[in-house]
Amino acid sequence: MAMNQGRDEYDVIVLGAGPVGENVADRTRAAGLSTAIVERELVGGECSYWACVPSKALLRPVLARSEARQVPGLRQLVGGALSAADVFAHRDKQVGNWKDDGALPWLESAGIDLVRGHGRLVGPQRVAVTPLDGSADERILTARHAVAVCTGTRASLPDLPGIADIHPWTSREATSSSTVPERLIIVGGGVVACEMATAWNGLGSRVTMLVRGSGLLERIEPFAGELVAETLREAGAEVRTGTSVKSLARPGGADGPVTVTLESGERLEADEVLFATGRTPHTDDLGLETVGLESGGWLTVDETCRVRDVPGGWLYGVGDVNHRALLTHQGKYQARIAGAAIGARARGVARLDTGRWGEYAATADEAAVPQVVFTDPEVAAVGLTAEQAEAEGRSIRVVDVDMGQVEGAALYADGYRGQARMVVDLDRGHPIGVTFVGPGVSELLHSATIAIVGEVPIERLWHAVPSFPTISEVWLRLLEAYRG
Repeated sequence: MAMNQGRDEYDVIVLGAGPVGENVADRTRAAGLSTAIVERELVGGECSYWACVPSKALLRPVLARSEARQVPGLRQLVGGALSAADVFAHRDKQVGNWKDDGALPWLESAGIDLVRGHGRLVGPQRVAVTPLDGSADERILTARHAVAVCTGTRASLPDLPGIADIHPWTSREATSSSTVPERLIIVGGGVVACEMATAWNGLGSRVTMLVRGSGLLERIEPFAGELVAETLREAGAEVRTGTSVKSLARPGGADGPVTVTLESGERLEADEVLFATGRTPHTDDLGLETVGLESGGWLTVDETCRVRDVPGGWLYGVGDVNHRALLTHQGKYQARIAGAAIGARARGVARLDTGRWGEYAATADEAAVPQVVFTDPEVAAVGLTAEQAEAEGRSIRVVDVDMGQVEGAALYADGYRGQARMVVDLDRGHPIGVTFVGPGVSELLHSATIAIVGEVPIERLWHAVPSFPTISEVWLRLLEAYRG
C-alpha cells in the first residue's frame, strides 16, 4: 500500500508505525481526521519484530518445560533438550518472517495512508519524507492539526574500548538469532537481560550475567530479582553482581570468540556478548532542531502527550520517546489518550479533562504501570514498590504472602516457589502497589491493576471472592495478612 500520491496535506501525520503510532492513527481516524503514518522499517515496529513478540516466542517453550517438570506424572517426559530449530521456526512465524504484509490490510481498512520512508520535521507542522530506496524525490507533507512522534527507542551501547570491533548483540540480535551460542555473556540485570538469560540458557547456551548493581530487576520489589537469580543459577547460568566490564576484544575476527575484560582485571571468553544496558530515544534524526527542540533527547510532554514549549501545541510525543513508561502497552494507552485529545482539540474543545484519571490524562503512567517479566519464575508488578512509596512520604503498610501456601499454587506446581506483596496507602485506604512472583502469575496482574486504578478500598476487596482452588486466592491471603 502506498500513499495517495495526490495528497500532501493531512489533518494528522504520525511518525512511526509501531503499535503506538498505529493506535494514535486509529484514534484520529475515529475522530474523523485524515491521517498519514510514516514508517522507515516495518509496520508493526520494534515490539512486533524484535522485542515483545519474538522474545515471548523464544521464552514460551522454556517456561512451559520448566513448569511441566514441576507436575507429577509429567516431569519424566520433558527431561530432554528443546528443539532449537522448532523454537526458531515458531518465532519466525510469529514475526511474519520479518515482513509486514499482514499488517497492511488493517491500515487500509482504517483509511490510514502509509508513507514509506524516513520522515523528519522541517519546520512547524511540516514533515519531509525521503524514500529509503531513492526511488522518488523527497516529499513535503503538511499537518493541519498535529504531528505525533512515535518513533520509539533503540538499544544503548556503553562507550567501552573494543565494543565496536566485537559487533555485540543487542535486543534485536538476541530475539532474532537462529544460532544458539555455546557461551553467552549478558551485560545488564534488567528485564531484557533477565528474559534473554532465561531464553538462551533454556535453549542450551552457557549463560553468564554481568550485573553492575547488587541484584536483578532492581526497579521491582527485591524478592523478585532474588527468586529469578536463584532459578537461573539452579538452571546452570552464572549470575555475577557488582561486576563491570572494562574492555572487549575479538582477536580472531567475526567468527572467533570474544574476550571480555572486567574492571577487576579478570578475563572471560564467550561466543557472543549481549548488552542489555538501557534504551536511547529515536529522536536524533527527526529534525527536532527545526522547531526549537534538542535533537536526540527525550520529549517532555504534558498529560495528553503534547510536547511542551512548542508554540501552537501541534506536536505530540507518544510512547517510549517521552520516557514516561517504556512499555508497549503503556505506549498504546498513551496513544489512545493522545489521539482522543488531538481529535477533541481539532473539534475546538476549549478545555479538556486532564485531571487525575481524566478522559484526556495518561495518569496510569505515574500511578499504575503494569509489567510482566517472563522469566522463571514470572514476575508481575503494578504501581509503587514499598521503597518508592516511602520515598514519596506516604504512610503505608506492606503485607507479604508465600504463594506456595496457596492451595491453587500447590496444585499448579509441585514445590511452587513464589511471593506476593501488597502495598497499602493507609491514608487513602486502598492498594497502591502489588507484586506477584511465581509460575503463572502474569494473568493475576490485571486484577491488581484494576484495584489500583479503581482505588478500591480494602473493605470492598473483601467482597471480591476468588475462586477455589486457583492461584488468585492469594488475594484472600493478602487481605487476611493485612487484617492480621
